[in-house]
Amino acid sequence: MRVLVAMSGGVDSSVAAARAVEAGHEVVGVHLALHKDAQQTRERARGCCSLEDSADARRICDKLGVPFYVWDFSEEFKEEVIGDFVDSYARGETPNPCLRCNEKIKFAALLRKGMALGFDAVATGHYATLDDEGYMRRSLDENKDQSYVLGVITAEELAHCYFPIGDTPKPHIREEAARHGFSTASKPDSYDICFIPDGNTQAFLGKRIGLRPGMIVDQDGTELKEHDGAWNYTIGQRKGLDIRVPAADGRPRYVTDINAQTGVVTVGAKEDLAVKEIHADRLKFLHPAMDGELECQVQVRAHGSVVSCSAVVDREADQMTLRLHEPLQGVARGQAAVLYLPSPDELGDIVLGSGTICATA
Repeated sequence: MRVLVAMSGGVDSSVAAARAVEAGHEVVGVHLALHKDAQQTRERARGCCSLEDSADARRICDKLGVPFYVWDFSEEFKEEVIGDFVDSYARGETPNPCLRCNEKIKFAALLRKGMALGFDAVATGHYATLDDEGYMRRSLDENKDQSYVLGVITAEELAHCYFPIGDTPKPHIREEAARHGFSTASKPDSYDICFIPDGNTQAFLGKRIGLRPGMIVDQDGTELKEHDGAWNYTIGQRKGLDIRVPAADGRPRYVTDINAQTGVVTVGAKEDLAVKEIHADRLKFLHPAMDGELECQVQVRAHGSVVSCSAVVDREADQMTLRLHEPLQGVARGQAAVLYLPSPDELGDIVLGSGTICATA
């Protein structure tokens, strides 16, 4: 099998490439150049995709004796990920850019190019597994499971995916990399948003969206203070509100709703964050069980809680309603709701598919 390995320059993709070679596949490594002005080192760029990462990926491929290429997806990334991120915040949503990058770039765009060049599959260092029927399961390392951020790909894309390390705990992956003599064995994991290297999301959004003054109000509509833009806030936010008027009960306030059209940001008590019903569209189907009425589990953040729910999925209308068996807090429009079936065997839970949250109640 001809396998195209997406090489991020980290330890996970390094071991994924090594395992693909050991399995006897014809392997080619490719690093995705996502930024025209990529930072030189991780000291300046806390996310992935620095020039240092590209060099590390090349060294791993040289050590494995496989071809290595750098593919420029910077224009697609700028439009599909950065543009979507800014537009989503401008609509009062809270997007996950890493999830969108997986959906639009690391699988859709990469697979299109890979398949056109005759590759059979794309392998990545994500922590997820595939069962004998080709359905996605959670990683066996629950602490590193990344099935949530993969829940937005399509079934057609999944049919050409290969996750070589999803059955192994992260500490063992580092040990395996060390045995290979990989320089990435002790390399820290990437974190934060790669296109905001200084971590200042508000400054990044402010430059692109601009001032859009509005009002922060209490649950009863009482005006508390003016703000410069609703994009400064996210559902569940507590810090940085700078409200000088204390709540009547003296308890902390949290952002409970954002209306980007009117500029009104509503705050309230922690219990006001409770969500019992989720509506989602832009559905992605990874398993035939995601259809009609079903009992399943839902996760709404990469490392968030998982709760049971009663789902009603309308494939034709491209929407679903999830009635949660216990409330979740901090659920925001723009997040992904990924559905799971509890595992019937020793493998991880089955990933059914996902939708983008468009409303809550």
